[in-house]
Amino acid sequence: MSDRDAPVPKDAPEAAAALAHAVDAILARCGEEIAVAAPLGLGKPHRLLNALYDRIAAEPGRRLRIHTALSLDPPTPRAGLEKRFLQPFLDRHFGAAFPRLRYTVAQKADALPPNVHVEEFYLQSGAMLGSTQAQSSYNALNYTHVARTVARRGIGLLVHRVALSPDGSRLSLSCNPDLSFDLLDEIARLGGPRPMLVAEVDAALPFIDGTAAVARDFFDLVLELPRPAPKLFALPRQAVSDAEFAIGLYASALVRDGGTLQIGIGSLSDALCHALVLRHTRNADYLAMLDALDPALRDSAVVRDCGGTGVFAEGLYGASEMVNDGFMRLRQAGILVRQVLDDVPLMRRVCDGAATDADRALLARDGHWLDGGFYLGSTDLYDWLRTLPADEARGLGMTRISHINELYGGFEKLERLQRRDARFFNTCMMMSALGAAVSDGLDDGRIVSGVGGQYNFVAMAHALRDGRSVLLFRATREQGGQTRSSVVWNYGHCTIPRHLRDVAVNEYGIADLRGVDDGGCVRAMLAIADARFQPALLAKAKAARKLPKDFAPPAGWSANTTAEITRRLAPFRASGLLVDYPLGCDFTPVEQRLARALGWLKSATATRGGKLRTVARALATPGPIDDDTRDALARMGLSAPHGTSARIEARLVRLALAATRAG
Repeated sequence: MSDRDAPVPKDAPEAAAALAHAVDAILARCGEEIAVAAPLGLGKPHRLLNALYDRIAAEPGRRLRIHTALSLDPPTPRAGLEKRFLQPFLDRHFGAAFPRLRYTVAQKADALPPNVHVEEFYLQSGAMLGSTQAQSSYNALNYTHVARTVARRGIGLLVHRVALSPDGSRLSLSCNPDLSFDLLDEIARLGGPRPMLVAEVDAALPFIDGTAAVARDFFDLVLELPRPAPKLFALPRQAVSDAEFAIGLYASALVRDGGTLQIGIGSLSDALCHALVLRHTRNADYLAMLDALDPALRDSAVVRDCGGTGVFAEGLYGASEMVNDGFMRLRQAGILVRQVLDDVPLMRRVCDGAATDADRALLARDGHWLDGGFYLGSTDLYDWLRTLPADEARGLGMTRISHINELYGGFEKLERLQRRDARFFNTCMMMSALGAAVSDGLDDGRIVSGVGGQYNFVAMAHALRDGRSVLLFRATREQGGQTRSSVVWNYGHCTIPRHLRDVAVNEYGIADLRGVDDGGCVRAMLAIADARFQPALLAKAKAARKLPKDFAPPAGWSANTTAEITRRLAPFRASGLLVDYPLGCDFTPVEQRLARALGWLKSATATRGGKLRTVARALATPGPIDDDTRDALARMGLSAPHGTSARIEARLVRLALAATRAG
């Protein structure tokens, strides 16, 4: 069934211009027990959901069940320096009137009323580790299994944030066609009644045409609230560290020209996309960076067999559940230009090198250079999507997650032809020495985020003859004021099992694990482990009989240190090739300096002893006061500190600014 073939109501949709009107209509149609499905991320109509939640929370005789994922909520800074820095930024970035989801705020505090239940299959990363209500109601699902599961929950209501076409006749699911169409099809397949569909029009949401667009009467009720609307939730872009740049550079050499790309979000993905842009636009500098990291990398078997280091003559096609700033940058750089069509004979001719002039003309006119299930990113991304010229916008397809994340089914032949040389890049928190990955949860059972589509893409990489799954991770992590290895011997939770091991990348290199025996896997993983933790891992490997007792680590392994990575990349930092925010920044220049300084301060005070030493040093020699320092203190509200705590905070900021300037 195509998206446009989904059943629609016979009558024109009801119109509403007030939240109370919409809630009254929902209660009249759905009764006293409402099971509502809402899109993940940006597609939630926050104002409508808040009004519905408030009404039902105040009426204990009614019940509300919310089935969703990724309920986005701006951070709440802690008192002290964190609040001094973050609160003005948050007010500017999100807007003081941003409608925080009240069910999420309540859930974080374990304060949901007894007649409201929230079930999510993906959580905002780390946000719900302390919530019993969220942890107990989390549902561990692959992204492609969500629709069939939620369809059995008796859904009576589907709410959606939508964009309005310029002529007002159509609506676009825009940021989130990922699950809605699949859910409606699953409900129909099970013989259930079509739920009430309610749209909240958002004038700021980009109108995406094609499979994401529907007739206005697809919905039962269309809510158009008075303008202006609150700002769209935009993810603040993160700084990229030296270690993350190294990861991005290594990973970029695994991408083959003419291939297919899937990436996630965050600083590791930003680093990868920046490296791909450098590879294409400044190839000589790019090769120099690779040689600085590892002179043997370009001639290594994994790069020779799996990727490349030249410019993108043919370009890449994107097929990713998430569309983010990285894809925008790749398109702008002329890399994301390989186009595909949903036409099996044509794609077969293209893959066989037998495309006709007519085929090429059709691809150029109607082909897609990127297909995605949902988008989420910066304000710049939303502006870009909103202003894409019509002929270019036709190349962006927002569609069902069953089409993006699934290989098997009615479109398998087509997707195998479209997704040649696919590289699926995802991130994880830890990897075991035997190749298992920990991406979504802790060993005590608590969920940090969720599986999402990671397992889908890892499995798809093995199912595609020329596909590869690449898991990116930092070699170390900070926990309780201590540095710990992210290469572990084993862990009490696993997201990707070791039998699906493929390629692992961190700042110390690439571990090609596909088809390798256990001994080879352990050697490859130890070769990219931080030098401080290699002896303990080696001892465990020998005790488990995965390595012989007389195995001696190569001398080169001892170079796996953060200081060595910084040294090797320092010339490229100095030249401006590697900058803190390669895909753009939401902070002012003063805030960027403060972010570096406060990051240093957080690390220096992570332990009780470190905190005492740092405070003592700040009181004794806080650092000079120059114009930059005055600007930073003014931004923090510490130009004329009052009280002991504020004076100590001002001294700490001065010390941190001096320390990071010297660094």
